[in-house]
Amino acid sequence: MGGYAAGFRAMVLLGVVANLLFALPAVFAPNAVITLVGGAPVAEPVWPAFAAWLLILLSLFYLPAAFDPFHYRSIALLTVLARFAGVVFFTLLYPQFPLFALIDLFFGVTQGVLLLLLRRAEKTA
Repeated sequence: MGGYAAGFRAMVLLGVVANLLFALPAVFAPNAVITLVGGAPVAEPVWPAFAAWLLILLSLFYLPAAFDPFHYRSIALLTVLARFAGVVFFTLLYPQFPLFALIDLFFGVTQGVLLLLLRRAEKTA
């Protein structure tokens, strides 16, 4: 069970780092980040910058589940579900940004599998 918890923690923390690698620069230079991922610069950069700020805040909400998925069960589940919401968003609404969908898919699947294994091991213990 400890191995699954450690794996879940590592994947959540790695996902937070991945989010921050995009979001922190996007708060201060949103058009540069948009251009880097293949998008066109926007006339009102405040909205992508604010979306990046919200991604930073969302990532902070993942941290309790990363450090104690037993105590913060619902947050751990929402951490996984939020990744799949990102997959749906970037697949159906904005498919011109497949990188973001793939990142969320990777973390959603790995975190989801580890959380499922953690719950199963917890029931058998």
